[in-house]
Parts: sequence; C-alpha cells; structure tokens
Amino acid sequence: MQTSFSTEQLRDPATAASEAIIRKCVHCGFCTATCPTYALLGDELDSPRGRIYLIKDMLENNRKPDAELVKHIDRCLSCLSCMTTCPSGVNYMHLVDHARSYIFEHYDRPWGDRALRWLLARVLPYPSRFRMALRLVPLGRPFIPLIDKIRALAPITAMLALAPRALPSRPKEHVPRASHGRGRVLMLKGCAEQVLRPQYREASIRLLDRLGYDVAFAGEEGCCGALVQHMGMERDALAAARRNVDAWCQEIDRGDVAAIVITASGCGTVVKDYEYLLRDEPEYAAKAARCSTLARDISEFVAQHELGPLLIENRPSRGMVIAYHPACSLQHGQRLGDVPKKLLLQADFEVRVPDEAHLCCGSAGTYNILQPAIAGKLAARKADRIVMLGASLVATSNIGCAMQIGRASGLPVVHVVELLDWATGGPSPRDGGG
Repeated sequence: MQTSFSTEQLRDPATAASEAIIRKCVHCGFCTATCPTYALLGDELDSPRGRIYLIKDMLENNRKPDAELVKHIDRCLSCLSCMTTCPSGVNYMHLVDHARSYIFEHYDRPWGDRALRWLLARVLPYPSRFRMALRLVPLGRPFIPLIDKIRALAPITAMLALAPRALPSRPKEHVPRASHGRGRVLMLKGCAEQVLRPQYREASIRLLDRLGYDVAFAGEEGCCGALVQHMGMERDALAAARRNVDAWCQEIDRGDVAAIVITASGCGTVVKDYEYLLRDEPEYAAKAARCSTLARDISEFVAQHELGPLLIENRPSRGMVIAYHPACSLQHGQRLGDVPKKLLLQADFEVRVPDEAHLCCGSAGTYNILQPAIAGKLAARKADRIVMLGASLVATSNIGCAMQIGRASGLPVVHVVELLDWATGGPSPRDGGG
C-alpha cells in the first residue's frame, strides 16, 4: 500500500513502525475471510483491511479521530486471525495498538465510556481490587432487568452477568520444595486468572514439579499490561512491562531459570512482545528481549519434555471426549494452537475441535464488556459449534475464553493444564463453567 507520510512524521518511531506495516498491505482481502467482526457485520470498515485504510488516513493526516472511526477500531477484537491469514506478513497487532494509543491521546470519549475504561483499568489488573469488586456484584444483580433497559448501560449489565456466582478461594501460597536440580521456572501470577481460576496455577505447579522443576514467583511482578494496552493506555502498558522485566531480571540474574511460564495465553502474547514494546528504551531493550526469549506458554513448555513417563496407569481420563477451543492469543498470537491438542492426545484424551475454530469466542480481554452485543453473538456462535461435538468437557488455554464459553454453552470449561495434571496423577478438574 502506498503511503505519503512526511519526513517529520517518520521521525516518530511509532509512526515509522506503523508506516512500514501499512506499506506491506497489498489489499488482497484474505483477512476479511477470517475476521470475526466482518463475518458478523459484513462491513468493510469492520475488517482488518478497512481498518488499515482508516488508520492510514488518520495517521498520515494527523487527523483528530471522530466517533465513526473510533467505532470501527473499537470493534476490533485483536484476535489476530488476520495475521495468520495474511500472505504479506502485515503485523496488524502493532498497527492497531498504535492506533488505539493515538485515539486515547486525541479523542474525547463520552464521559460514560471514559469512566468505564478508567474503572476497568484501575480494578481488573489488581487482584485484591478485583476480588473486592466481585464481592459487591450480588448487590447489583437484582437491578439487571432495570439496567438492561438503558442501552448506554449495557456494559454494566455485561459485567454483572459475567461475574461468577461464587468466588473461589485465594490461590494457595506456594512453598518451594527441595531443589530438583533441573532448574527453576518463573511463573506469571497474573491478575484476573488468580481471582477467577486459581486452580490453573495449582495444576501448573504440580505438573511442573513432576517434570522436575522448581516454581518461583517474582515478588514485584504484576499484570502483564495487556488489558490497558488494548484500551490504548500505552503509558500504563509500558509501566507494567518495565515493572515485570525488572522483577524477572532480578530472578534471572540469580541463575538457573529455564523459562518464564505463563498460563494465560493472552498474557503470553503480550509478554513475548515486550522486546518490541520496550525496543526504544536503552535501559530496558536488552532486558526485555531477555524476558521475551524466556517466555513460554505452559503447554509450549510442557511439550518440550516427554510426557509419556508421567502418565498414570488406569487413569480415569483415558478416552474422555474433550472439545478443544484454541484461544486466539495462542493460535494466532503465538502460533501454538495445535500444541495443547497434541498434548491432550498424548494423554489419551479423545480431542474434538469445533468448526470455525479460527474465529474468536468474543471474550478478548475487556471486549465482552465494552462491546457486549457483538461479543454475545460470537459467544453464541462458538457455543453452538462446541455443543455439537458432544464432549464431556471443554479445554482451552485462556481465562477469558473459559469464562465466555462456559457462560454461553453451559458446559464445564477447564484449562488444558488441568487435564494434563489429572492424567499424570493430579485431582480431577473442577467445573470451570462458572
């Protein structure tokens, strides 16, 4: 795609990076075939190609974003299915992230939207605040029928509906065992996941222990920054990345760290991108690259080892039918979609993958709150195809997908690592349907 950015504009590193991405687009339209919002809405401007045109025009002309442009960018799920399909290697993820930060800086959102985004950014990435907010949800549920009548309050209805009926106990404090000698792995504590599904961490620790690794947590580490980055809050996202890089490098410098293991694939996609996010910061560029190189999804790390010897005899899981939902962040963001499936097959599960597995379930971080109508349609579409498989359980690799699919399908949804833990001697997974 031809561009006409000025020399002055290209002195800005973010604009120069976006210009290079835009120039790779050849208008082929392959991305429209796999874009969830285009599949639902049929509007060219709600496809990656259409959004690239909008972003190009906005950035080239230093245009102040208007409501129409923002609407189409906001509708993007950042599922990255377009990047899997694109034959030209267009890094749409980096482009849309830049567009969102530009919008955040130059567009005055309506006060209600602005307040909601501020609230999400100040609550969800902080486990203690998130847990407290969930304890208040029962007070709001009786008012859902009233709130639901006011269209502008749809995100509030979505938040109340998505919240679990019962809040799990806090994650068990991890007490490291005597050193196995195989090395240590650092595990991302995460934010929403440790509140909503603490069993993911517990299953991961047990499995890594059987593989011969000591699990450690970096004390000052926090949210990966994905949530605020996808809302255009670039400063907050970079601050989160720096904090985590500092925390992990302290542990890495002690030696013997084999990997930074991440149980939420959405977080893993962002952590693996820290090298790019902090590339222009001399103090952090090398350290961020070091962390990104060590980052592994839990299934990716387990797949590097021989699982067979750990499988227990006469395991009740053998032959169980599992519907596997490859999270977008894993299959498109990290290109690891088949890895969990292969592990489940090694553990003798019968694995069934639904039709349209490449399409997003509609969770996408805070998307199911900020865009509840589209998210609801995508969730129903995904649930219909999963239910058709006749599986006992649904397995996935991302907390958002688990919550979204569980609510839409009524089926128990568990993390892939819970099933692998079960097959190697751990407890039967709890109902993850929420």
